[in-house]
Amino acid sequence: MEAIRTLHVRSSGTWSPRHVVSEDGAPLGVLAVRRNRWGLVVSAEYRPEKGEVLLVRRDPGLLRAQFSIWTEGREWLGSSLRWSLLRRHVELWTSGKPYRLVPLPGLRRGWRLVASKTGEVARFDHGLAGRTARIELYRKTDLEMVLFAFFLGTLGLVESAFPTTLETTSGSDGTPAASEA
Repeated sequence: MEAIRTLHVRSSGTWSPRHVVSEDGAPLGVLAVRRNRWGLVVSAEYRPEKGEVLLVRRDPGLLRAQFSIWTEGREWLGSSLRWSLLRRHVELWTSGKPYRLVPLPGLRRGWRLVASKTGEVARFDHGLAGRTARIELYRKTDLEMVLFAFFLGTLGLVESAFPTTLETTSGSDGTPAASEA
């Protein structure tokens, strides 16, 4: 499948990483992650070169990947939930359609963003050192959701390197497998 848009991400910092997002060498914005004093990621902020600031915050609860994304003007854009610690995929909801974040197939570090009806939307391919990433967009989608999925993917980056199971694989056209339906 041919990418319609490619974004590049350069990361710095360990405790509170900053991810600089660019396209064709021009910076689009910075995603800054914040942790509490115990090391738990509690929020993030995407500050674009132009446009509205996006805020990601951890929702109350014990499950991982339980976050929501908001505009600075308090407009809800989406939420995420990882139903079980044993499952590696993360469910994302927007006002329009549901998405699923699943690991890349094989022994690779990264994630795929899959829409329930249209298949693979984006691919997040992280470098071996984890300091660079390439985001390939295959379908038209909101940049806000792509950045939200990238944020969630960076939280579980180590998990994405292990081979996928039937639970998280999809057909060659990007449609969810029977166990994903």
